[in-house]
Amino acid sequence: MAGRNRGPREAFNDRRGYPPEGPFIRGPPMPRPPPHPALLEEELEMQHTEIRRLLGDNRRLVEDRMALHRELGATKEELHRMNLIIADIRAEQEMRSRELREKTMKLEADLRATEPLKNEAVQLRTEVQKLNSLRQELSGKVQSLTQDLSKLQADNQHIPHLRVEIDGLHQEVMHTRAALDYEKKANIELMEQRQTMEKNLVSMAREVEKLRAELANADSRPWGAGGPYGMKFSSSDSVFPNPYGDGYGAHLVAGDKGPLYGPGPAAWGGPEKPRMTRR
Repeated sequence: MAGRNRGPREAFNDRRGYPPEGPFIRGPPMPRPPPHPALLEEELEMQHTEIRRLLGDNRRLVEDRMALHRELGATKEELHRMNLIIADIRAEQEMRSRELREKTMKLEADLRATEPLKNEAVQLRTEVQKLNSLRQELSGKVQSLTQDLSKLQADNQHIPHLRVEIDGLHQEVMHTRAALDYEKKANIELMEQRQTMEKNLVSMAREVEKLRAELANADSRPWGAGGPYGMKFSSSDSVFPNPYGDGYGAHLVAGDKGPLYGPGPAAWGGPEKPRMTRR
């Protein structure tokens, strides 16, 4: 019950109540974190929809082009048929006009011969006028057909521009695919770098744990000669004299200038590992 709502004491022993700091690492700056996968998926979905829209537009353009080709073929056939019909009509008109001329000549001869045939000549003249009006109507139809043909030719001139636009759309699709492949490769490289960094962090954490264990072992060793307060035997400032005198022909006063036993701090327990400076 007394230890409830209390943290472990080891977490604040090293820095007298302050939380421990991590090791200071020198090196290149950390790379910027990669964008969130949801954003990448949203951008890929937008690009996929754009590609599908472009493919639909391309398909519609191809269908319109095929329909224009079919209409152009049908118009050419209709125009050829109309030309044949017009040629037949012209031949027929020429034949009829020739016949009418011959008839008029005969009628004039007959009129000279007979006066009662004048009424028939008048009727024939009215028929000639009707044929002339019919010829004018046919000529107007031919002009309208020529205008339609010119419009179709103008529409055919737009087909190369449509082809150029289709080629541009194909190139944009290729560029989009190349960009998607590049982003996929970049994402794979970022994942590999992240995995290597995580491995490095794990290894560094293990090294930090080892160093902490070594520091704990070094702190748990006994103090050197002179006690924990570092008193010096047989020195001019020492209150307690050396009870053993100057044995072995050595003065313990030399402790002021160097270690008491041996050349360094490793005289008791073998080589001691150097302590790391605490921040």
